[in-house]
Amino acid sequence: MKLLLDTHIWIWAVNFPQKLGRSARRQIERPGNELYLSPVSIWETHLLIQHKRLRLKRGFAEWLDEVLKTTPLREAPFNFAVAEQAADIQLPHADPGDLFLAATALVFDLTLVTADEQLLDCPGLKTLSND
Repeated sequence: MKLLLDTHIWIWAVNFPQKLGRSARRQIERPGNELYLSPVSIWETHLLIQHKRLRLKRGFAEWLDEVLKTTPLREAPFNFAVAEQAADIQLPHADPGDLFLAATALVFDLTLVTADEQLLDCPGLKTLSND
């Protein structure tokens, strides 16, 4: 299975694995599954740090470098097709990050791992709930 990690799922998997649900953790850890991360999640993580909603024991660049070296992630690029697809997605509270992650999952045929109810309810989007 090709899994796109929502920003919070990625952060939880790296820093707070106890927050992952059993089935989500099982799929993330399954050797045959491919894990994808969007550059949008890196941007959102930096915003969380700037707004003091996430604290790291070291600097963001150092943390990110270590995570990208030690976690088997593939890049799910933010490109023209993703930007175009985002324009067609309707979410009740259209957070740009959510729109771009949903569009990325649709464009690259990925299953979005998330705990976000509005993404779980998005029509046509393959999702895996954090259960």
